[in-house]
Amino acid sequence: MKTTADKRLSSLVGLVSFAILATPLALAESNNTEQSAPQGEAYYQQIMGAPPLLPANAEARWPACEPAVAADNQQYLTVAETGTSKGWVEHSAHNWDYFAAAASAGKVMVIDYARKGDALAFRYLANEQTHADLYEPWSSSKIMAYSGALSLLSENFAQPDTLVGDLKLADLITSIHSYEVSGEADGNSNAYAYYLANLAGRDYLTALFHDGWMNISQPQVKFRGAYGPAAYAPVDDFWRTPSRHVVGQFPARKQDPGSLSYRCEQCGLTGNKPMTTLASAEFLKRLVTHKREPATQLPGLSDDAVMMLLYGPGHSANSADAGGMMAGASLMPHRAVAAALQALQPELEGLSPQQVLDQATNGNWRIFHKLGAGPSETRGTSEVVALAHICLPLADGTREFTVAAQASVDGNNYENVGHAGAKLEQLLNQSVQELLTNPAK
Repeated sequence: MKTTADKRLSSLVGLVSFAILATPLALAESNNTEQSAPQGEAYYQQIMGAPPLLPANAEARWPACEPAVAADNQQYLTVAETGTSKGWVEHSAHNWDYFAAAASAGKVMVIDYARKGDALAFRYLANEQTHADLYEPWSSSKIMAYSGALSLLSENFAQPDTLVGDLKLADLITSIHSYEVSGEADGNSNAYAYYLANLAGRDYLTALFHDGWMNISQPQVKFRGAYGPAAYAPVDDFWRTPSRHVVGQFPARKQDPGSLSYRCEQCGLTGNKPMTTLASAEFLKRLVTHKREPATQLPGLSDDAVMMLLYGPGHSANSADAGGMMAGASLMPHRAVAAALQALQPELEGLSPQQVLDQATNGNWRIFHKLGAGPSETRGTSEVVALAHICLPLADGTREFTVAAQASVDGNNYENVGHAGAKLEQLLNQSVQELLTNPAK
């Protein structure tokens, strides 16, 4: 049985004895993205535990920076061309061996975006056919708990002033991603996500991957678990939005018949929320394309609920100075993308990750990110997962893609979680370089 949950990063820092030699921001703002990264626990605390970088132009707006391709392009296929019923994955434009990285380097899945005429189109790219390998998503799956719960409520309950009991929804979703205090939200990411999973129900959340929405055609994928020891308990069961003059009573389940123990009889070593990079990336891709591709919208989920997930509008002051997924802890994806850009654009050499991203995109980049990480006693490994949507309006060709990636190392402790994080950063760096050197046509 798993004995160590995926705890919020800020609490974990207090559980290890380590003298921090440099602050995250000091490290992040050094003069080169390719500087020697800290190792082990230092990487875990200083890189994975750091607040994210933000674009110079950080206003809340729907991501939309896909490049245009010819209407008869077959490298990318639209939803109309692939369909959404069972079998759509096989009909998609895909290359499960696109990236050079061996499976031993980790798993990476990229959904690359383009526009064919008036429709979005996609190609699905993976390394060594790892797209269907089961893994534990850790906290990266919290976006599923949120989206499932909010799809059962109206847009009236996804507003900047919406209260869950007496806690702002914007602060709750921000704290889930940042693991830090935001207003009255205390940084207990696990408790808040546990509450949302109880609100949605595991049968419903699991069905979303199958005939309830995504038709992923891999029955082993499921959402049957929780996060940490206990769910957040609001002061009452009421959600309130003063600006809309609405109040709704939404009691969360105390006992969920759809819940399974971590090592249930039908659960393998990957536990009670096994997912794949394909399933995780497709889930996020459908959320960020909510307005652009109505055919794959999550039924019941409002535009406002998606924007709340991405930006947390109405969030209180916090250490990230951001909300929602934009406040997602970790510098890992930012460093990886910046290093990839430097490798392709020599004029960016010597700049910090912040400077690279801003200069390459005129300050208009977006990285929406959810980190998942932890040591697994069950598997005897330490693991890190990244789930991100990345928008790069580059001067020489805009690119947009959703990525899910996972890396692990042997040994279940937080020093090795840091080593797994550094391994994942390298995988992301290499994969983004490969993607950007093959522009959409």
